[in-house]
Amino acid sequence: MKRALLVIDVQNEYITGKLPISYPPNSFSNILKVVDAANEKNIPVILIQHTSLAENAVTFKKGSNEWNIHPEILNKKHTQVVEKNLPGGFTNTNLEAVLKDLGIDTVTIAGFMTQMCCDTTARQAMHMGYSVEFLSDATGTLQLSNSAGNISAEDLHKAILVTQAARFSKVLSSDEWISNL
Repeated sequence: MKRALLVIDVQNEYITGKLPISYPPNSFSNILKVVDAANEKNIPVILIQHTSLAENAVTFKKGSNEWNIHPEILNKKHTQVVEKNLPGGFTNTNLEAVLKDLGIDTVTIAGFMTQMCCDTTARQAMHMGYSVEFLSDATGTLQLSNSAGNISAEDLHKAILVTQAARFSKVLSSDEWISNL
């Protein structure tokens, strides 16, 4: 097994910006912990950064402070930054080429938001033949309300973890993942 840790959208927008992640409460510190563990074991860490292409974007506007990858993540050793414009980390990016060049067969998902970019990237990876690990406490989300209804961050997060475990990935806590390295 040759794995890479995909750290998805750990950008200021989700820490100090308009979309603060609220669940699980220690997701950011767990992301830092798994990045450190990956670096200790020489597992490639690939940072994925979301950019809104909308001219009048109010979130993830390229060049804004909120668009920046959080400095505590960016300052850690990483192989590459992959910029994306849609929820899936593979869509219109060079992520697949990077993984192939590194000989990766397993991707580990950490980052934000559980139900959007983490879930989409995990599903894409599984469809492409990668083994997928999804870190339950190193991914995170927020309460969501829209025309379809309202859902708490905890319920939304849990629903995605249950769905991921049903077909798409092996769901692990960060401590379980680290102990398996």
